[in-house]
Amino acid sequence: MDHVRLGQSGLRVSRLCLGTMNFGPLTSESDSFAIMDRALELGIVFFDTADVYGWRTGEGVTEQIIGRWLAQGGGRRERIVLATKVYGRMGPGPNDGRLSAYHIRQACEGSLRRLRTDHIDLYQMHHIDRDTPWDELWQAMEVLVQQGKVLYVGSSNFAGWQIAQASATAAARNFLGLVSEQSVYSLVARTVELEVIPACRAHGLGLVPYSPLAGGLLGGALEKAAEGRRASERQQRLLERHRDRVAAYEALCRELGHPPAQVALAWVLHTPAVTAPIVGPRTLEQLDASLRALELRLPEDALAKLDRIFPGPGGEAPEAYAW
Repeated sequence: MDHVRLGQSGLRVSRLCLGTMNFGPLTSESDSFAIMDRALELGIVFFDTADVYGWRTGEGVTEQIIGRWLAQGGGRRERIVLATKVYGRMGPGPNDGRLSAYHIRQACEGSLRRLRTDHIDLYQMHHIDRDTPWDELWQAMEVLVQQGKVLYVGSSNFAGWQIAQASATAAARNFLGLVSEQSVYSLVARTVELEVIPACRAHGLGLVPYSPLAGGLLGGALEKAAEGRRASERQQRLLERHRDRVAAYEALCRELGHPPAQVALAWVLHTPAVTAPIVGPRTLEQLDASLRALELRLPEDALAKLDRIFPGPGGEAPEAYAW
């Protein structure tokens, strides 16, 4: 497993990031433990979660599962780069969500308690909060860093101009600011190529793509449908919308001799701005399969064919839409 710098920070993370959103709702605690143990064996040391994962308001189900895994000891906490997120609603009160200084402090304490640790390596803002001034937000993060409860700060679902604004405000305060951006990015969802990826490059952020398989659409959805395996309603709607392109994609994967999921992940990995795509396995088998994408080098003609099947926005802004 290769380990690379997270943006321009000195922090090194594994080339794949273990996403844990399935832990609890779809994957049992014992299976979640086995997946995390296996990830460490494979050299995956970058673990990503969020306080809202588990989808029971205020409970932090997934963080609790990770906390119990960490509590087993054996150097687990010392060996991983632990990332979680703040923004989502964690209670019924008016300040139980978003990015006020009040909620950031409260949410961080809650995550530390559930994760059974004394610090978060990468604390990510899960979404932009248009109602909270940057100075308030950065002051709250500065306090957490000074207290040793947070080491690095990242963003998620930010627009390019918001990354620039956040970075400039942090620099004016002589604060490190953002080191990473977590965005949706796949062959199906390439909008970030317009401005988010250029902003990450300009401000030294590592890009951590989530949903590189487009919610399973690029994981052999048509093949699975032919085998009678049901998908979620959302995935079925996506499949109907993209059926012709998915059919062409799966035909290309057969021509290349590689499973669709591995081709999709290898495509994301070939993007220079990408630090570590998030893989969210429900099973050990899915985790092991993800590793094989690291060894897959897509030839230029295959990359060109993928661009024709799933065309991007036309490059970076403004040239993508202007002279």
